Amino acid sequence: MSEQDRNENTEIETVETTATESKDPKEHKEDEYEKICFICHRPESIAGKMIDLPNNICVCGDCMQKSFDAMKGGQIDYSQLLNMPGVHFMNMSDLEQSIPKQQKVKKKKEGEERKPLIDIRNIPAPHKIKASLDEYVVGQEYAKKAMSVAVYNHYKRVATDTMDDIEIEKSNMLMIGPTGSGKTYLVKTLARILDVPLAITDATSLTEAGYIGDDIESVVSKLLAAADNDVEKAEQGIIFIDEIDKIAKKKNTSQRDVSGESVQQGMLKLLEGSDVEVPVGANSKNAMVPLTTVNTKNILFICGGAFPDLEGIIKERLTKQSSIGFGADLKDKYNHDKTILSKVTTEDLRNFGMIPEFLGRLPIVFTLDGMNEDMLVKILKEPKNAILKQYQKLLALDEVKLDFDDGALTAIAEKAMKKDTGARALRAIIEEFMLDIMYEIPKDDSIGQVTITREYIEGTGGPIIQLRGQEVPRLS
Repeated sequence: MSEQDRNENTEIETVETTATESKDPKEHKEDEYEKICFICHRPESIAGKMIDLPNNICVCGDCMQKSFDAMKGGQIDYSQLLNMPGVHFMNMSDLEQSIPKQQKVKKKKEGEERKPLIDIRNIPAPHKIKASLDEYVVGQEYAKKAMSVAVYNHYKRVATDTMDDIEIEKSNMLMIGPTGSGKTYLVKTLARILDVPLAITDATSLTEAGYIGDDIESVVSKLLAAADNDVEKAEQGIIFIDEIDKIAKKKNTSQRDVSGESVQQGMLKLLEGSDVEVPVGANSKNAMVPLTTVNTKNILFICGGAFPDLEGIIKERLTKQSSIGFGADLKDKYNHDKTILSKVTTEDLRNFGMIPEFLGRLPIVFTLDGMNEDMLVKILKEPKNAILKQYQKLLALDEVKLDFDDGALTAIAEKAMKKDTGARALRAIIEEFMLDIMYEIPKDDSIGQVTITREYIEGTGGPIIQLRGQEVPRLS
């Protein structure tokens, strides 16, 4: 063989090796996911070895056998079907996209032990979790403390996975607080700090199985999607169920309570820890969606709600307790008590409409304080991603400095208090007053600084505009 032939062969081998290497990552990515039966939609780990058909379609042995049995035992002569008018056979290539990639379930690695998402040596201590929450959430000291301890104990439980005979119970939580007090924001911040999968869902859409609405298992399905369909990762995540007060028992009704008490009953096993069959990539089970099994034993459930009429129930109980004898309290003693929610008991929640079995599975109950003016002013300027910092960054991109004087911050807080929607009102108020400024500034390159004043917020004056290298009087 000549030297030229040898060189050509070497080049061919190199090209073939490169082609093989380029395919490997794709094949490796496909290997991460389980094959799913096209007929019964069970994954390979449940249905057994799959039979590969053309166009990436897989069928399990059971379904294939049933198909053969049906064809063999039926009265139809399939050989004559092709000649019958009006009979069309489906094109197999049309079925290729029926189960999208994102609906496949990740394989569990054989022979490998389950690794906790957070190692026991790396679990942040409660004071560190609270310190991280302090950077983003203003006030709510008791809520942050209670949540930090509960989460710390929960992930210690997951990491040790009951190493001895003493089994640690789950630390599921119930947060009670008025709208806009930061319930959802606390949970989002917590999941970001711990870097674990988080699913936020709404209890208002949940109904009893068999009725229109989301099945109870859909809350676990959302967590599975957040964990990139990795079952092991999802089994150590956090589920936050908001508006939990909306599934309270309906009082004085003769109709079936499909979105109230029935949902509470259906969630009992979920909260306690059980194997749940959940649809992959959908909210409800149907014929075209694969199912997988998720164990909820190590999933942390946090429920939150405003419980709007709970204050009245607490006041009624406290007034009854102290309304007998000469030392009785006045009827209106608790009318202006801002901390009335913190006096809540399990009995109050039962009177509200929550069933005792449901409350028993949420052992940690804590309340969030309503907003006052000082808290709203701090929310405007102190957190890492405070609203004012967001607008300052937006204007800094136009090379303009934005300032708010103390009077303006107080005026914004006063307006927000009147709206009575908590911290949510702040954004709406600032959007309203910043609209004209954000519209006008890109027009004029000479503007260097804008200061928002109390007079501008109250509508009696304007902002202070300062040009680059020059200061001008306040606009009216």
